[in-house]
Amino acid sequence: MKNLYIDFDGVILDTITPVYNLAKKLNIDVKTQTKEVGLLYSKIDWETLIEESPALNDSLDAIEKLRQSKKFNISILTHINSLKEAKSKIEFLNSIFDDLTIIPVPKSCSKTMMTQTKGAILVDDYSGNLKEWEEKEGIGVKFTKDKEDNCKYINITSLEELINLF
Repeated sequence: MKNLYIDFDGVILDTITPVYNLAKKLNIDVKTQTKEVGLLYSKIDWETLIEESPALNDSLDAIEKLRQSKKFNISILTHINSLKEAKSKIEFLNSIFDDLTIIPVPKSCSKTMMTQTKGAILVDDYSGNLKEWEEKEGIGVKFTKDKEDNCKYINITSLEELINLF
């Protein structure tokens, strides 16, 4: 079985869009104002955000299908900005799945620091994480809502595609 790590935000749930919309309303540039963005993330009501965020491309059903395929040791590897965020993500996932490993990663740390990467698959929507993962001999898979032309990484729009890829 291959080790499979799946990102949460932008892969499982679309939590990024409402956060970026809120940042825009507050005139916070998510690309340059790192301190302000960190403060914004720490003040978000994560339970409500997760409850109101839609699953991306049937990701929750796809995770169950991945589990049933018995091809992967599945873990959720997610960056967090606060303990409230970690707790809300863990509670949400535990309400759906039994016995799923969830690894919260402080935003200031690379995901590569939290687990063994060699030969392991990381599904993420952020290319920066995939670049670091592949530099540590892992397999990077880019999740997007729609296929990307000229994507540097294996590109999927559904987690279920992993069953046939690996």
